[in-house]
Amino acid sequence: MNSTRRLDHMRVMVTGGAGYIGAHTSRLLADRGDYVLVVDDLVTGSADRIPGIPVVSFNLANGSSARLESLMREHRIDAVIHFAAQKQVGESVEKPAWYYEQNVGSVAQLLMAMQQAEVHKLVFSSSAAVYGEASGTITEDAVARPINPYGATKLAAEQLISASALSWPLRAASLRYFNVGGAGRPELGDTQTLNLIPICFEQIAAHKSPLIFGNDYDTVDGTCVRDYVHVSDVADAHLAVLDALPDEPGNEVLNIGTGVGTSVREMVDAILAVSGSDLIAEVRERRRGDPAAVVGAVDRMKELTGWSATMSVADIVESAWESRQYFAALAQRS
Repeated sequence: MNSTRRLDHMRVMVTGGAGYIGAHTSRLLADRGDYVLVVDDLVTGSADRIPGIPVVSFNLANGSSARLESLMREHRIDAVIHFAAQKQVGESVEKPAWYYEQNVGSVAQLLMAMQQAEVHKLVFSSSAAVYGEASGTITEDAVARPINPYGATKLAAEQLISASALSWPLRAASLRYFNVGGAGRPELGDTQTLNLIPICFEQIAAHKSPLIFGNDYDTVDGTCVRDYVHVSDVADAHLAVLDALPDEPGNEVLNIGTGVGTSVREMVDAILAVSGSDLIAEVRERRRGDPAAVVGAVDRMKELTGWSATMSVADIVESAWESRQYFAALAQRS
């Protein structure tokens, strides 16, 4: 990875820093000598992931900006990395107003606190979901047209950050992740079954065939192609961006991916192989709205920071499997 870059040590507030990507990032920051304060409601996150790092239990959307401002002043915070958000697409369709309250409201509270506390550096966890049904190799200049409330809240939060940077000297970046997977350490793995890899592992554990939706796309093997990026690379990207925020106020939008596509068939085959399963993937009808191929153009990120992903699909799948085995053994002991 590229986390040997160094500027002066910083004092960083990481919201949602006990979650999946947040914990990886918090530990990288601490490992390189930065002071880290995690603010997390601990609903899906766990303080056990970040031993030795101070954690304040707090829901940003339901709390007050005054409390956040107080924490920033008390801990002399220099910068914020904002992960805290709800992220289930299906749930966002069922509860859109709540998603706006949580995902946009939390950013509003955070920005008010940062302005009052005179904290001018922000790295925001966004999503490639803002691109909606865009396909092919997607640049940051592609039209953002989300197709679900989750993606819409991420775009609204980006717009709020951009508007804030016009009214006070906020130096920000919004990172649009593609398909994040894997684990930097077994205990840091994704414990939610929301994405392809954990969903396939759940199917295999239940002795059911992993599902592939559609095999008649115009791709190398007929299945959808996506950009899969290791969570450790994603965490490292946040440090790279934090170190390279432009001097001028603004909100730099950056794709975080590998720039390389992997088909769903290739990914499922790798998952079956690492698990030692003799199951065969079951192909079903296409899902409505699934583009044939979605790959992130990552040139802008490399130009700004020098960062690029270094880990492979094999690294993603193998580390995710090790993490699953770790949590399974933990459950058996408890």
